[in-house]
Amino acid sequence: MKYVLCLGTNIGERAENIEKAINAINLLPYTDVLRRSAIYETEPVGYARQQNFYNCALEVESSFEPHEMLGICLGIEAGFGRKRGFANGPRILDIDILLAENKRIETKNLSLPHPRMLERRFVLAPMLDLYPAGEAFGFEFASFLDNIVGQEIRKIDEPQEYIVNF
Repeated sequence: MKYVLCLGTNIGERAENIEKAINAINLLPYTDVLRRSAIYETEPVGYARQQNFYNCALEVESSFEPHEMLGICLGIEAGFGRKRGFANGPRILDIDILLAENKRIETKNLSLPHPRMLERRFVLAPMLDLYPAGEAFGFEFASFLDNIVGQEIRKIDEPQEYIVNF
Protein backbone atom coordinates (compact mmCIF):
# COMPACT_ATOMS: atom_id res chain seq x y z
CA MET A 1 0.00 0.00 0.00
CA LYS A 2 1.21 3.49 -0.77
CA TYR A 3 1.02 6.37 1.68
CA VAL A 4 1.58 10.10 1.57
CA LEU A 5 3.23 11.29 4.78
CA CYS A 6 4.01 14.83 5.87
CA LEU A 7 7.07 15.47 8.02
CA GLY A 8 7.58 18.64 10.03
CA THR A 9 10.14 19.92 12.52
CA ASN A 10 11.06 23.23 14.14
CA ILE A 11 13.39 22.25 16.98
CA GLY A 12 17.11 21.63 16.59
CA GLU A 13 18.76 20.89 13.25
CA ARG A 14 15.63 20.85 11.14
CA ALA A 15 17.10 19.50 7.87
CA GLU A 16 18.94 16.79 9.79
CA ASN A 17 15.73 15.85 11.63
CA ILE A 18 13.95 15.38 8.28
CA GLU A 19 16.73 13.20 6.84
CA LYS A 20 17.00 11.09 10.00
CA ALA A 21 13.22 10.57 10.01
CA ILE A 22 13.32 9.44 6.37
CA ASN A 23 16.12 7.02 7.25
CA ALA A 24 14.06 5.68 10.18
CA ILE A 25 11.09 5.05 7.87
CA ASN A 26 13.36 3.34 5.32
CA LEU A 27 14.65 1.01 8.05
CA LEU A 28 11.16 -0.37 8.64
CA PRO A 29 10.65 -3.89 7.28
CA TYR A 30 8.72 -4.10 4.01
CA THR A 31 8.68 -0.30 3.76
CA ASP A 32 10.38 2.02 1.27
CA VAL A 33 10.40 5.78 0.85
CA LEU A 34 9.92 6.22 -2.89
CA ARG A 35 10.02 10.00 -3.24
CA ARG A 36 10.45 13.12 -1.15
CA SER A 37 9.13 16.57 -2.05
CA ALA A 38 11.33 19.58 -1.72
CA ILE A 39 11.84 20.69 1.86
CA TYR A 40 10.01 23.93 2.57
CA GLU A 41 10.53 26.45 5.34
CA THR A 42 7.07 27.40 6.55
CA GLU A 43 5.45 29.76 9.01
CA PRO A 44 3.88 28.08 12.03
CA VAL A 45 0.11 27.68 11.92
CA GLY A 46 -2.02 28.13 15.01
CA TYR A 47 0.69 29.29 17.41
CA ALA A 48 2.97 31.93 15.89
CA ARG A 49 5.51 32.48 18.70
CA GLN A 50 7.91 29.76 17.60
CA GLN A 51 10.60 29.08 15.01
CA ASN A 52 9.61 28.36 11.41
CA PHE A 53 9.13 24.73 10.43
CA TYR A 54 10.79 22.61 7.80
CA ASN A 55 8.18 20.45 6.08
CA CYS A 56 8.15 17.90 3.28
CA ALA A 57 5.90 15.19 1.89
CA LEU A 58 6.89 11.59 1.25
CA GLU A 59 5.48 8.87 -0.93
CA VAL A 60 6.01 5.60 0.93
CA GLU A 61 5.21 2.02 0.01
CA SER A 62 4.64 -0.39 2.89
CA SER A 63 2.98 -3.65 3.77
CA PHE A 64 1.69 -2.10 7.01
CA GLU A 65 -1.99 -1.30 7.33
CA PRO A 66 -2.98 2.33 8.16
CA HIS A 67 -3.45 1.86 11.93
CA GLU A 68 -0.12 0.03 12.09
CA MET A 69 1.53 2.86 10.14
CA LEU A 70 0.05 5.37 12.58
CA GLY A 71 1.60 3.50 15.50
CA ILE A 72 4.93 3.36 13.70
CA CYS A 73 4.86 7.11 12.99
CA LEU A 74 4.07 7.87 16.63
CA GLY A 75 6.88 5.56 17.70
CA ILE A 76 9.39 7.31 15.43
CA GLU A 77 8.29 10.69 16.81
CA ALA A 78 8.77 9.40 20.37
CA GLY A 79 12.18 8.01 19.43
CA PHE A 80 13.19 11.52 18.37
CA GLY A 81 12.12 12.82 21.78
CA ARG A 82 8.84 14.41 20.81
CA LYS A 83 6.92 15.72 23.80
CA ARG A 84 3.26 16.52 23.27
CA GLY A 85 2.71 19.87 24.95
CA PHE A 86 -0.02 22.07 23.54
CA ALA A 87 -1.72 22.02 20.14
CA ASN A 88 0.34 23.44 17.26
CA GLY A 89 3.33 23.99 19.54
CA PRO A 90 7.00 23.45 18.76
CA ARG A 91 8.08 19.90 17.97
CA ILE A 92 11.24 18.07 17.11
CA LEU A 93 9.33 15.82 14.70
CA ASP A 94 5.77 15.47 13.47
CA ILE A 95 4.77 12.71 11.05
CA ASP A 96 1.22 12.83 9.71
CA ILE A 97 -0.41 10.28 7.44
CA LEU A 98 -2.16 12.38 4.82
CA LEU A 99 -3.43 9.68 2.49
CA ALA A 100 -3.41 5.90 2.24
CA GLU A 101 -3.89 4.45 -1.21
CA ASN A 102 -7.62 4.00 -1.88
CA LYS A 103 -8.53 4.12 1.82
CA ARG A 104 -11.07 6.26 3.60
CA ILE A 105 -10.93 5.81 7.36
CA GLU A 106 -12.75 7.54 10.19
CA THR A 107 -11.93 6.17 13.64
CA LYS A 108 -11.17 7.73 17.01
CA ASN A 109 -7.42 7.63 16.34
CA LEU A 110 -7.14 7.98 12.57
CA SER A 111 -8.91 9.98 9.86
CA LEU A 112 -7.91 9.52 6.22
CA PRO A 113 -7.66 11.64 4.22
CA HIS A 114 -6.14 13.83 6.93
CA PRO A 115 -8.96 16.16 8.04
CA ARG A 116 -6.96 19.44 7.99
CA MET A 117 -4.63 18.86 5.05
CA LEU A 118 -6.68 21.01 2.64
CA GLU A 119 -6.25 24.04 4.95
CA ARG A 120 -2.45 23.92 5.07
CA ARG A 121 -0.11 25.34 2.46
CA PHE A 122 2.80 23.49 4.09
CA VAL A 123 1.04 20.23 3.19
CA LEU A 124 -0.36 20.99 -0.25
CA ALA A 125 2.70 22.67 -1.80
CA PRO A 126 4.97 19.68 -1.03
CA MET A 127 2.28 17.30 -2.28
CA LEU A 128 2.31 19.12 -5.63
CA ASP A 129 5.99 18.20 -5.94
CA LEU A 130 5.03 14.54 -5.72
CA TYR A 131 1.79 14.77 -7.71
CA PRO A 132 2.04 17.71 -10.17
CA ALA A 133 -1.45 17.00 -11.54
CA GLY A 134 -2.85 17.89 -8.10
CA GLU A 135 -4.40 14.49 -7.48
CA ALA A 136 -3.17 11.50 -5.47
CA PHE A 137 -4.95 8.14 -5.19
CA GLY A 138 -8.12 9.66 -6.65
CA PHE A 139 -8.09 12.55 -4.17
CA GLU A 140 -7.97 16.03 -5.76
CA PHE A 141 -6.15 18.58 -3.62
CA ALA A 142 -4.55 21.28 -5.80
CA SER A 143 -7.65 23.47 -6.14
CA PHE A 144 -7.64 24.09 -2.38
CA LEU A 145 -4.23 25.80 -2.46
CA ASP A 146 -5.70 29.05 -3.85
CA ASN A 147 -8.15 29.23 -0.93
CA ILE A 148 -5.41 29.39 1.72
CA VAL A 149 -4.63 32.88 2.99
CA GLY A 150 -1.15 33.60 4.33
CA GLN A 151 1.04 30.76 5.56
CA GLU A 152 4.32 31.92 4.00
CA ILE A 153 6.37 29.12 2.48
CA ARG A 154 9.86 29.02 0.95
CA LYS A 155 11.45 26.13 -0.93
CA ILE A 156 14.93 25.36 0.42
CA ASP A 157 15.91 22.34 -1.71
CA GLU A 158 14.61 20.15 -4.53
CA PRO A 159 12.51 16.95 -4.59
CA GLN A 160 14.37 13.67 -4.36
CA GLU A 161 13.73 10.15 -5.65
CA TYR A 162 15.01 7.15 -3.73
CA ILE A 163 16.44 3.95 -5.17
CA VAL A 164 14.48 0.93 -4.04
CA ASN A 165 16.25 -2.42 -4.19
CA PHE A 166 13.86 -5.29 -4.77
